[in-house]
Amino acid sequence: MASAPLPLEAGPIVFGTDGWRGILGVDITVERLLPVAAAAARELASSAPAGLESREVVIGYDRRFLAPELAEAIGAAVRGASLEPLLADTPVPTPACSWAVVERRALGALVITASHNPPEWLGLKIKGPFGGSVEGDFTARVEQRLAAAGITVPIPGSTPRFDALGTYLDGLRTKIDTAALARGLATCGLTVIVDPMHGSAAGGLSALLGEGAPVREIRANRDPLFGGHPPEPLAPYLEQLIAEVKASTAAGKPAVGIVFDGDGDRIAAVDERGRFCSTQLLMPLFIDHLAGTRQLGGRVIKTVSGSDLMRLVAEDLGRPVLEMPVGFKYIAAEMLAGDVLVGGEESGGVGFGMHLPERDALFAALLLIEALVAGGQPLGERIDALQQRCGGPSHYDRLDLRLRDMASRERLEQRLAATPPQQVAGAPVQEVINTDGVKLRLGPNHWLMLRFSGTEPLLRLYCEAPSEARVTEVLGWARQLAEST
Repeated sequence: MASAPLPLEAGPIVFGTDGWRGILGVDITVERLLPVAAAAARELASSAPAGLESREVVIGYDRRFLAPELAEAIGAAVRGASLEPLLADTPVPTPACSWAVVERRALGALVITASHNPPEWLGLKIKGPFGGSVEGDFTARVEQRLAAAGITVPIPGSTPRFDALGTYLDGLRTKIDTAALARGLATCGLTVIVDPMHGSAAGGLSALLGEGAPVREIRANRDPLFGGHPPEPLAPYLEQLIAEVKASTAAGKPAVGIVFDGDGDRIAAVDERGRFCSTQLLMPLFIDHLAGTRQLGGRVIKTVSGSDLMRLVAEDLGRPVLEMPVGFKYIAAEMLAGDVLVGGEESGGVGFGMHLPERDALFAALLLIEALVAGGQPLGERIDALQQRCGGPSHYDRLDLRLRDMASRERLEQRLAATPPQQVAGAPVQEVINTDGVKLRLGPNHWLMLRFSGTEPLLRLYCEAPSEARVTEVLGWARQLAEST
């Protein structure tokens, strides 16, 4: 799909599902960022829970162009809000900032990042005192503060720095015995090839597993252009990783590839045969390992676009499953409210009840390695065995389709709401689910979902089916339906 043309004028300052993002130099400028940071800092102070006496706001940043400079700049805005900024001394994964907030009992964190978006983007994420992204009502209040046009005069000065990355890695070591993982990898003869996509999680897994562990990284250098692709863990952007994993396995050293997005909160993997494994395949493995091998308690939270295999594995182990709309914010809310084993979405975000109410790709990577070491099988063999145990093989793909205009989007949305299809590519529709968009269930491990963007003429098509050919057929059918409306 061709990229949309870059805007020539700045759009309104509106927070999305996880922060405010836009084009650097157009939407994101220091003049626009300072008042947003000040409003966010003031709201963190105003919304602080009872008993939290801190005045500290953690500031972090990724490896994007101008991210370090803008992170330094917003320290002045935080001081102007009569609060105390504390700046990471290096680029860090976003979850490192969430960890620092909880460990230091800070008011929250402001993180300069555009996550997995294309290289020309930048943005701001806000983390609350609980160690996760703030909810929509919080960002609505930040937008109200901006609309009220209150003045916060930035106060120049030197912002104290701290070892955010080291603190975070030390914290992960308290959760998982990384030395035992390194020994286990050596024992089972498995090599880990890490692709941080030039992002801020580079070096993290190697540092955790220690010198001498069978781990090597590719694309670990800082490149604000990210090799010319968005730093998003999708198969089309992972040609080098897939090739290196296959080459290692062919040479007699079975490998697993682990990939992180630009700010280290999303994960995907490549199995020993070179198969791309999104969280559609990794989540069932996490469920099986944590509920089965580790015997940990808690519910499984999945989004409506998540694979049926997640539910089947959870139910096989006697774990209740809650299905939510797309967006990690819904999963995080459940993690804060009750006992959750694991929660995840199809786009790479996974959270664990034993950790933060936050997506954390490095923590997920440690648990993935732990599962493989404990099971004594390479990733592909483990996933194949899970599929055979729970419903048979399944395949998944997603297609993002840009419609002609918003009028086309509205016509299609109205048509689906009034008269949803009774058949899809020759298969009768067994159930229509309206949790988020329209999901048409066609059979076991077989469904089509159509979900619209709320702000642009973009339709996301999701499909799971027993074969790759059937996935292609159903997505083609859905595309023809959309383009004919």
